[in-house]
Amino acid sequence: MEHQSEIQAAKLLKAQSHIWNHIFNFINSMSLKCAIDLSIPEAIYKYGQPMPLSKLIISLQIHPSKSSFVQRLMKILIHSGFFTTKNVANNNDDELEEAGYVLTDSSMLLLKDNPLSVTPFLLAMLDPVFTKPWHQMSMWFRNDDATPFQTEHGITFFEYFGREPKLNNLYNDAMASDARLVCNLLLDDKYKGVFEGLESLIDVGGGTGTLAKAIAKSFPQMECIVFDQPHVVSGFELEGTENLKYVGGNMFDAIPPSNAILLKWILHDWNDEECLNILRNCKESIMNNGGKGGKVIIIDMVMKDDESLQTQLFFDMLMMVLVTGKERNEKEWAKLIFAAGFCDYKITPILGPRSLIEIIYT
Repeated sequence: MEHQSEIQAAKLLKAQSHIWNHIFNFINSMSLKCAIDLSIPEAIYKYGQPMPLSKLIISLQIHPSKSSFVQRLMKILIHSGFFTTKNVANNNDDELEEAGYVLTDSSMLLLKDNPLSVTPFLLAMLDPVFTKPWHQMSMWFRNDDATPFQTEHGITFFEYFGREPKLNNLYNDAMASDARLVCNLLLDDKYKGVFEGLESLIDVGGGTGTLAKAIAKSFPQMECIVFDQPHVVSGFELEGTENLKYVGGNMFDAIPPSNAILLKWILHDWNDEECLNILRNCKESIMNNGGKGGKVIIIDMVMKDDESLQTQLFFDMLMMVLVTGKERNEKEWAKLIFAAGFCDYKITPILGPRSLIEIIYT
């Protein structure tokens, strides 16, 4: 009987710990944001070797009364895998060693000057405009608003960005930083064949054109267009080149004729009906391009039960809260593709939790 009580007590304590960890999950996010705001990754990187706590404290622009708290912040960030430590000689005593902070692969991606930095994405997603809608989820389940974002702010996600230039710029910076990372992988010799032989390409929802610029540079014979809402591309027209230009429009109305359509992280923003509209307009775009055939190139998640499932589930919830979209498994992608009038597709999992989906139209 006593043994059964011990087992039950252990289960209760484990359950309580499980709940606590989920309650306080936001502490990981906010601790990381604090480190970014204080430029801790930059301080360690510039130091050029394992950085002792005393040196780190001196390098940070913080109030002297807060010096003793830096170590506590670093402890949770080390536990989360953003920093690690390495023993180094103590400058005051060669026989003594002290721990010095070192960057990890993850914190290298948080350096603001890193071309592949994900810091803009982090700052955008943790901005109060993005985090407040999560408090409205239960209310949203009881009303007929399209999203919790609309419940919180009174307008849709994309309407909000059309009215708030500062946040629009923050969001565009986030998408541009992600596009640079995608470029680094997608235009590698192993995969750039996806674009071989294409005469023209339209980057639908291409924002400031980071990805389209890289493609246009790698394939100078290809005519490239960045196609996005007028307020997004406004002011970028002068940044066009001989084979790259910016065009404002609405992908739900029509997409200019082209040999290929690129949809990077676009379709997961929209529900099935909206995606069908976009894909049908993609088909019309290719059909109106002189009957040469072409392809739709999609970069999005294909959900499956693997090591990236938690990331996929996070993004699926993000799409539910901010916009009307969702993440889809292969069966759901196939249903959309065939319903839009296409006959075949190919999925290549090359971008971590995201995949390359090629839809050929002949």
